[in-house]
Amino acid sequence: MIFETHAHYDDEQFEEDREELLRRLPKENIETVINVGASFAGAKNSFALAHQYPYIYAAVGVHPSNIEDLSEETMEELRTMARDKKTVAIGEIGLDYYWDKEPDVQQAQREWFRRQLQLAKEVSLPVIIHSRDAAADTMTIMKEAHAMGIPGVIHCYSYSVEQAIEYAKMGYYIGVGGVVTFKNAKKLKETVAQLPLKQILLETDCPYMAPEPFRGMRNDSTYIPYVIETIAKIKEITQDEVMITTRENARSLFTRVK
Repeated sequence: MIFETHAHYDDEQFEEDREELLRRLPKENIETVINVGASFAGAKNSFALAHQYPYIYAAVGVHPSNIEDLSEETMEELRTMARDKKTVAIGEIGLDYYWDKEPDVQQAQREWFRRQLQLAKEVSLPVIIHSRDAAADTMTIMKEAHAMGIPGVIHCYSYSVEQAIEYAKMGYYIGVGGVVTFKNAKKLKETVAQLPLKQILLETDCPYMAPEPFRGMRNDSTYIPYVIETIAKIKEITQDEVMITTRENARSLFTRVK
């Protein structure tokens, strides 16, 4: 059975067939799904989906590009959702300098990143980290998180092999999705080759990042076998070993999942 650690089924791309698709997932060998909040509205929608389906769990948090959603009031609402048994992580949180180049905006991202890490510490939950074009600052803050004893995963990993190994040494997992199947994903393939399988989690980031041969189409959890196949080929192991080990990894990190 497959543990999908990062989906966005609250996205508007699933409006027409969301219920049909989600009800089909267990028949497609998808045992567990974590639906991850990006905006504050997304966090609330993820929370609602988790309470609608027994095999879906929520991550609540606000993506760095949506920090305008954050205030003392919304932080308190995140705190309330985070204490619920169907919430298994704080995320996705982090830094994104790709779109936001202004120094004051980047500073605000770092401040809200740290605030949400403190929330994770307070409620004893792991974190799901988004990082784009912010490798050095993300590493600095995650070293602080490690010192605080906060576990987590670096979602949709896109940085160097060396940094991945540094994260792994701190106990952090690396999220691997459809990008690993792309022909030009040499850096990620090398990262997967060098990382212990015990440090890898499976994810889609759906509806985005569909694997080959569906690149550019709407992604969903049923495409994870293509990711499993690629990881197995890179590491020269069986697909069953990839599926079983990554499932164990996810259950070790997201301890509220039943």
